[in-house]
Amino acid sequence: MGLSLLAYLMLAVTGVWMFRARTSQQFPFITPFLGGNREVRSLHYTMGISMVSLVLLLLAVGIVGTFGHFGSLGHSSHLIAGLIVVALVLLSAFSATQISATRPWARPLHIGVNIILFVGFAWVSLTGWIVVQKYLP
Repeated sequence: MGLSLLAYLMLAVTGVWMFRARTSQQFPFITPFLGGNREVRSLHYTMGISMVSLVLLLLAVGIVGTFGHFGSLGHSSHLIAGLIVVALVLLSAFSATQISATRPWARPLHIGVNIILFVGFAWVSLTGWIVVQKYLP
């Protein structure tokens, strides 16, 4: 989970960086020294793919672990929180692939979903901590 949160933080930083580079013409001479937009965008995509992969891996581990320990799912609100986070991550990834000049709805959707995802990550972290306490002696 920690790596997913780190990926989310890096996505937020690179996303703000791309937004500022796209909307600010105040210091256009600095962008080449900071790595340029292509490198930042590439890092953003790489981190996005990593976060999607990590979240899906956590979903699989959680389902297998819960079945292995309890024999069924749905013993806590962590399942609902996790499924909502997975849905938000997949919606964010889908909306990212749609961002273009011909689809003006995609960027605000992507940003809005990622803001909501912050609350989702907080919720799944809290419920996950409660679940982990059940396993510890």
